[in-house]
Amino acid sequence: MRHAAIYARYSSDRQSDASIEDQARLCEERAKRDGYEIVQTYADRAVSGASMLRPGLQALMADALTGRFTVLISEALDRLSRDQADVAAIYKRLTFAGVQILTLSEGMVEELHVGLKGTMNQLFIKDLAAKTRRGLRGRVEAGFSGGGNAYGYRVVRRLKSDGELATGEREIDEEEARIIRRIYIAFAAGQSPKAIAKELNRDLIPGPRGILWRDTAIRGHRQRGTGILNNELYLGRLIWNRLRYVKDPSTGKRVSRQNDPSEWIVTEVPNLRVIDDGLWERAKARQSELDATPAVQGIKASRFWEKRRPEHLLTGLVFCDCCGGTYAAVGRDYLACSAARKLGTCDARKSVRRSVLEEVVLDLLKTRLMQPDAVAAFVRDHAEISNGKGAEEAKDRQRLEAERKSLKRKLEGLYDAIAEGLRSPGLNERLLDLEGRITAIDAELAFPAPAPVRLNSNLSELYRRKVAELALTLADPAIAGPAREIIRGLIEKVSVRWEEGQAVVVLDGALTAMIGLAQNAKGPASAGRGGSVDYSSVKVVAGAGFEPAAFRL
Repeated sequence: MRHAAIYARYSSDRQSDASIEDQARLCEERAKRDGYEIVQTYADRAVSGASMLRPGLQALMADALTGRFTVLISEALDRLSRDQADVAAIYKRLTFAGVQILTLSEGMVEELHVGLKGTMNQLFIKDLAAKTRRGLRGRVEAGFSGGGNAYGYRVVRRLKSDGELATGEREIDEEEARIIRRIYIAFAAGQSPKAIAKELNRDLIPGPRGILWRDTAIRGHRQRGTGILNNELYLGRLIWNRLRYVKDPSTGKRVSRQNDPSEWIVTEVPNLRVIDDGLWERAKARQSELDATPAVQGIKASRFWEKRRPEHLLTGLVFCDCCGGTYAAVGRDYLACSAARKLGTCDARKSVRRSVLEEVVLDLLKTRLMQPDAVAAFVRDHAEISNGKGAEEAKDRQRLEAERKSLKRKLEGLYDAIAEGLRSPGLNERLLDLEGRITAIDAELAFPAPAPVRLNSNLSELYRRKVAELALTLADPAIAGPAREIIRGLIEKVSVRWEEGQAVVVLDGALTAMIGLAQNAKGPASAGRGGSVDYSSVKVVAGAGFEPAAFRL
């Protein structure tokens, strides 16, 4: 019996899990009718088919490459993807893995289906987008919301005269409108967005979406019309189609692009005005003054947004032990708690020099983190668990081999009986059952037998030597990138706290990755996280006997 998998998806929040269940049930009926055994059902709920970045689809593709199933059953080809290029890529990868695609709508999928259906699905998306935009434009021109809601307003929930629920209607939230006017007055008077955000947080005033205020929410982007200080809706002017969104084919994420002002749709909505023209003009004049300063002009001339910012050794890995917030760059060479510096919600305002912190972390990796007791406990536990599983798999393999020999003898007996002229419906059915079972056993035995897990008892010393070599390569631009990524893979978290004016650094490491590095015999520039250690076990045994090390700057 051939093994099959099912894939189901629905793309709208208006649908429910019942849609997934309905698709799966229909596919199961087809599988039963065609004689397939379902080994797994993959699903993506409320996820668009225009992107391949879906958990269910990614898990399906990974399992297909392992040979877990040979047939994929789905309701229709557009359940896999509505993007023509993605449909072709999925078909190509599944074909390479030896997996056929069977859909209830198209039957067994071939190259012709991929071309025609992919084109039709792509046209469907384009047509749907055009109709959606046409509908949104009509709503905006009538003074209603084109989607989403801005700070300072609340959505109106009411029934219209025809009994239908009104949509797109907004009204002013007077409490939030008072905060908006406070922001404009403070900014026009000379306060910076960062100072305004700190005051609002200090006064326990909830920000947009109920979170803390940040200066970026106030400052926004002047050309794009984002942020409190640039939202013309506060003037009673609704602007739509300022931006358009396109999908990045490499990531599947939407990227915004500015439209020409001639394409904007502007509608006057005086009932939504929050501030007067004079206050708006004073705020705009202050923005123009700031834009004209040499510092801002120099920043714009550098066009820093077009340059890829270099990733440092500890980028995204350093956290404040006091509040749990991230440490961010402060100037060129220092790191500090972003909650303390930007939000004013943490008292840990001191900064740490980046180079000193990196040296401390490297020293901890080399001398303190790979404790012999922790390594010994890990080696013992990991070997016991892995070899125990291997022993069970070996027993199952022996049982299957013995069963195959027995079935083979019975099958040869039936062949002899048929050769001597014995014929009966029951004999033929028995023959087919035996052949089918042997085929299934052969498929299970096709996977290689588990090898025993052996970890070097001198892991601590091997690890120290590897990290020391990696640390040296960081000074060589030619191989610094790969070395940095390897070291980052050994770090789970770096916490910084302050005691009596001194910084205390606590380093949590990925012990499984450390042992993988020590076991890897490759050089420091090419060694990676692909050693002989089973990384799926990291959540189970990586912390055995391990305590993070601390070091004072």
